[in-house]
Amino acid sequence: MYLGIDLGTSGVKTLIIDDKQQIVASATADLKVSRPSAGWSEQDPADWIEATRSAVGKLKVTSPVSLAEVSAIGLSGQMHGATLIDADDGVLRPCMLWNDTRAHAEAAQLDADPKFRAISGNIVFPGFTAPKLLWVKNNEPDIFSKIAKVLLPKDYLRLWLTGEHISEMSDASGTSWLDVGNRRWSAELLAASSMDADQMPRLVEGSQAGGALRLEIAMEWGMRPGTVVAGGAGDNAATAMGMGTIADGSAFVSLGTSGVIFAANDVYRPEPESAVHAFCHALPDRWHQMGVILSATDSLNWFAALVGKSAASLTQELGETLREPQGLFLPYLSGERTPHNDAAIRGILTGVSLDTDTAAITASILQGVAFAFRDSLEALQATGTGIERLVASGGGSRSDYWLRTIATALNVPIDVPAAGDVGAAFGAARLAMLAAGRASLASCTPPPVDRSIEPVTLMRQAYEDAYQQYRETYPAIRSTIR
Repeated sequence: MYLGIDLGTSGVKTLIIDDKQQIVASATADLKVSRPSAGWSEQDPADWIEATRSAVGKLKVTSPVSLAEVSAIGLSGQMHGATLIDADDGVLRPCMLWNDTRAHAEAAQLDADPKFRAISGNIVFPGFTAPKLLWVKNNEPDIFSKIAKVLLPKDYLRLWLTGEHISEMSDASGTSWLDVGNRRWSAELLAASSMDADQMPRLVEGSQAGGALRLEIAMEWGMRPGTVVAGGAGDNAATAMGMGTIADGSAFVSLGTSGVIFAANDVYRPEPESAVHAFCHALPDRWHQMGVILSATDSLNWFAALVGKSAASLTQELGETLREPQGLFLPYLSGERTPHNDAAIRGILTGVSLDTDTAAITASILQGVAFAFRDSLEALQATGTGIERLVASGGGSRSDYWLRTIATALNVPIDVPAAGDVGAAFGAARLAMLAAGRASLASCTPPPVDRSIEPVTLMRQAYEDAYQQYRETYPAIRSTIR
């Protein structure tokens, strides 16, 4: 048996698979995000531990197998978070999360140094880890002076589980400190951020062992002390492992809190000017690219809260037939990454009239997110990465209407996996199998396809026209909607 633990933004998911990669049991525990100021997004790492304890506790009650049968653990987690640790492994302040944009000035400062793009292969985005540390230096110097280690969220869980400071290549790629092509920390980039290599965790590949379970946790969970903990992966690379998105050219679209188009590469293919992320995959000698939008299901959830309905009920009200575009929605509720790299831009809804109802606005929101994905797809294509099909992932993919909207906006068919959870926790469990030597890469296959969502041919021109209006709207509002 193999345990996958995924530390997400809104909760922790745990999942057990057997030697045949069949899901035996799963459980979740919720997390909340604190937003003490505009553009800030934080969590207390202690809450991650309690949520993990809660989710594993549910597994112990509901799983038909004993946790004593677990041979290895895999970790996945939200990326970019700055978890600051002192010399006694104590947490110095709340973790600044991936969608925290307070360090936009520091990000611009680092990005102006040409070696960051040259070595890391990426723009220094405000949500990345390095600018957050510079913000702490500038605004909380007492805390900065006490930093002994900087850990990414899932690797703080690893510290609790194993007592070791270890990270892996996929997650480390999003710090702006990794030499992504050579898969090692860059002394130059660390020094330029006023950091030191001694403050970084040791690096392993995601499919390698990355620590062993401490006696205390093993006794608490009823597991074997010394159980292997795999290097694991950042959430998107872990999802790719679960989806079997490993071969060059394979790709998926993730409709989660944020939105991602993820393409696997067998070579390192950086082009930072496009705002496409070029990161290490969770496997040796493999990389991936991502186009990232910051508010995917977050956009629908925002509207659902305003009108007092659930997101699911809003999408169900749309029925099955794709609507012709009416108003435009730009989903920049927390700024945007690909292709704009704009932390200050905010969302906008146009084309509203007296006869605009809730369903029309819902459709515009889904369409706006789809057009943001189109921006990412075009940015990926400009780097030479061709995408002929996508596989659907994430909570928003439960809506066929939304997938049909995306397929039509991108003019790319989307395959929907057969029933079963093949997300980040599943991918983490697969990495646990690899780290324990109990599976081969050949066994990490894509899931069976339940159905394919094709672009709606009759709507293609209307969607193309609306997308061109969408593209023209961003530069028009860039200097005013902030």
